[in-house]
Amino acid sequence: MNLNYLTSQIIKAALTVHTELGPGLLESVYQRCMVIELRRMNVEVQSEVALPVFYMGEKVQEEGFRLDLLVENRVIVELKSVEKVQPVHKKQLLTYLRLADKELGLLINFGVSHLKEGIHRIINSKKRVPSVNQADLLERGEPT
Repeated sequence: MNLNYLTSQIIKAALTVHTELGPGLLESVYQRCMVIELRRMNVEVQSEVALPVFYMGEKVQEEGFRLDLLVENRVIVELKSVEKVQPVHKKQLLTYLRLADKELGLLINFGVSHLKEGIHRIINSKKRVPSVNQADLLERGEPT
């Protein structure tokens, strides 16, 4: 499943949950509902995924952080239920992306009236993502 399609499925699930429940609930409620909705869509999702912290190759904390959602083992979804997303929320997700060595994350704030305003796409620019042509070559075992 390509990343654009996957993120569109995640956003579709979030819109469904937000339409059904509206803003103002606890983040944990939205998290459980997102898991239900994504699974209904046949999308693999894990919640509360432990993310260890390494420093200079040594593990310094077994469970430094917990990812709200990890979708298809590719996209980290950080959920909020706040009046306004702050810059620190985006930095937090970027740190998670780097620690987990993932390319893309979605920060979804269910605390807004219109969910469209609460969706932020965060890209880990330090993750080397092969171009389509390079990926094809790698799949065939050819040098890039």
